[in-house]
Amino acid sequence: MIKVGDSIPAVTLMEYVEVEGNGCSIGPNPVSSLDAAKGKTIALFALPGAFTPTCSAQHVPGFRDHAQAFKDAGVDEIWCLSVNDAFVMGAWGREQQTGGKVRMLADGDAAFAKATGLTLDLTGKGLGLRSNRYSMLVKDGVVTTLNIEGPGKFEVSDAATILAQAKG
Repeated sequence: MIKVGDSIPAVTLMEYVEVEGNGCSIGPNPVSSLDAAKGKTIALFALPGAFTPTCSAQHVPGFRDHAQAFKDAGVDEIWCLSVNDAFVMGAWGREQQTGGKVRMLADGDAAFAKATGLTLDLTGKGLGLRSNRYSMLVKDGVVTTLNIEGPGKFEVSDAATILAQAKG
């Protein structure tokens, strides 16, 4: 399992882009995790699924609503990762109004989740293999803070906790 001091996995995530620019076309675009994190401080949070109750009502809104406070604390970007496809993550981002605040990154094959060892098997509940709920601060591709939730919990991966750690 990933731990503080480890580099984040070198995987390709996907991001649905709605406005063409910066070499990105409209639609799903590949995002190299290490390239995108290089030289930046990232507040990354992962969750079991787009449009699910806790994720939609609490997890994403906390980060979206505190985006400026994260910037003020020295965080360059906020990433939301979920084992969903880029189209779903894009639609969820529109619904959650995350544009310009939170990057909604699809880990469609669960490559990031598997490489970190932070998977959640929801087979039998209709969801298959997903990501566990957690948050981490990443500085230049290296994990500096890691908050992993227990099964069914939402206590330590919230925006307020990692924002306090970022201000640290």
